[in-house]
Amino acid sequence: MIFVVMGVSGSGKTTIGSLLAERLNLTFYDADDFHPEANVVKMRGGQALEDEDRMDWLHELGLQIKEWGKGDGAVLACSALKENYRYLLAPEPAPKITWVFLEGSRELLMERLRGRKGHYMPPELLDSQLKTLERPSYGLHVNVDNTPDAIVDEILKKTEDMKSLSEFGLIGMGVMGRSLALNMAEKGVKVSIYNRHVAGKEENVAKNIVKDNPSVSDMVGFDDLPAFVQSLERPRKILLMILAGAPVDQQIEALLPFLEEGDVIIDGGNSFYKDTTRRTKLLQERGIHFVGTGISGGEEGARKGPSMMPGGSQKGYEAIARYLNLISAPDKNGMPCTAYIGPDGAGHFIKMVHNSIEYAEMQVLAEAYYYLRYCLQTPPEEISRIFTGWQTGGLGSYLLEITIDILQKKEDGELLLDKILDQAAQKGTGGWSVGAALEHGVPYGPLTEAVSARSLSSFKKARVEAAKLYRHVAGNTEGDKSILIKRLTDAYQATRIINHEVGFNLMRQVSDDFEWNLDLSEIARIWTNGCIIRSELMEELVAVYATEKGLLTAPSVVNRMTEYQAGFAATVATGLQHGFALPVMASALNYFLGAITADSSANLIQAQRDYFGAHTYKRKDRGADESFHTEWKPL
Repeated sequence: MIFVVMGVSGSGKTTIGSLLAERLNLTFYDADDFHPEANVVKMRGGQALEDEDRMDWLHELGLQIKEWGKGDGAVLACSALKENYRYLLAPEPAPKITWVFLEGSRELLMERLRGRKGHYMPPELLDSQLKTLERPSYGLHVNVDNTPDAIVDEILKKTEDMKSLSEFGLIGMGVMGRSLALNMAEKGVKVSIYNRHVAGKEENVAKNIVKDNPSVSDMVGFDDLPAFVQSLERPRKILLMILAGAPVDQQIEALLPFLEEGDVIIDGGNSFYKDTTRRTKLLQERGIHFVGTGISGGEEGARKGPSMMPGGSQKGYEAIARYLNLISAPDKNGMPCTAYIGPDGAGHFIKMVHNSIEYAEMQVLAEAYYYLRYCLQTPPEEISRIFTGWQTGGLGSYLLEITIDILQKKEDGELLLDKILDQAAQKGTGGWSVGAALEHGVPYGPLTEAVSARSLSSFKKARVEAAKLYRHVAGNTEGDKSILIKRLTDAYQATRIINHEVGFNLMRQVSDDFEWNLDLSEIARIWTNGCIIRSELMEELVAVYATEKGLLTAPSVVNRMTEYQAGFAATVATGLQHGFALPVMASALNYFLGAITADSSANLIQAQRDYFGAHTYKRKDRGADESFHTEWKPL
């Protein structure tokens, strides 16, 4: 049993914490006793601590909590004012913590502080603490306007009452929903899970998941919706992991009669971001918080730690932040790969862009594989070794890692890949991104081509017939293979940079158009682990977008793209000359050349538009606000 009694100075943490420890026969600790001397000196001088002052202190307390959890437990009095402070107190793996939030009016707190003698926290710092405080939506909330014994009685009663309720609810027990539920339950969060009841098809699904996982104690299964909702503590926090579109609206309608003001619905599916914006506003009118949350990582990520992209209601996010932090993947610094993205449908929007980058990254790997195997006549085993060199040589990514595994998988002594039908499926998010790019006037060529390549692959019968008509057989090229592979490596690196440039440009433009204030560096950070497009390049983008507006203009990228340019162009030219389609590589090269061309052919486009439609044009030698029209037809 670990209890953390939290609140601002004057709330009585030490008094209540020590009395609670006595009643529970646990050891009491005061977090103030763990402050380094420099922090104590600063507070005695009336200076508020900065976040950097608290980091070592919080990490040390987190280590202590782990140790106390190995024994009988403990009660800790700690201010824990911010959510990220509380996260650091309970890093993985950590014992389950019962948070006790002591709250009271400013007047009462100030009165107590002024009557306190010999404490180093001066009353003047109370307002600073109240401003810093981020009220937790979870745990026990107890008003301190009572006697210490009465407050502890209330804590003990609420603790007993909470044992029968779940902290979190999850609807939809497909692969992702089941994996997320197990992830959360194993983190010490009591979870209620629900799946619809369809006679003869879907019966006792949630209950069977509980039955099949006897080692997971903090999970309760339901196939009755009212009973599921009643099993949750208030405010209720319910994650939907169901098909996007109409099923989400239908599930919301089914839930509403059982919900109350302040409850939170989280949509974790691949919903269209404009639908999320609509639902956020609709539910806000009912007093319900809606948080559209993109989730990436597949089944393994959901089970072990995905990247999570919540948007919509800020208050709703604050109510669930602790749970998202618990189950998401950690970045290289141990911080959770999740953060509040922005209002409306911002969370689902960046997940949509994530997926379009994913399409392009998968396609460029497919193009590299196909070029190596059929243009350079390279056996799959050798391609696997080449890709392994890329993976360990600075080009590492999750998608490259799984591609290496695929190239090594055999069935009956033959490469399994050769037995898979060449028709690529898609679920719609890639196409939505293309539509958004057109709507907001953002060039999206390589990522559009990735979507188109999947669509073209679906016309298998037509492709086979056309290949016979044209007698199309792509040929192999001659030349120094090591040079050709080096050029391909340059083309692969350059294309990946362009893929990310294009996707992040769309996020920036939509953020400006909708005034979402998206933090591109933070988005890159939460994509460094857990998600499908995690990579060494993404780690670099965290720093690039912290200081640079665009990827292609970042000094380090300028140097690399200059180095890659010749090999990039040569690879595309060689592939096309020998009959190999390279849609993403070729489009990325065209994008790059267009982006670095100071004087383009667009002046002729403007002249043509003015010729047939009198659309006017600007001139280089005149003012930027002046427009011109010419009678172009010769007299």
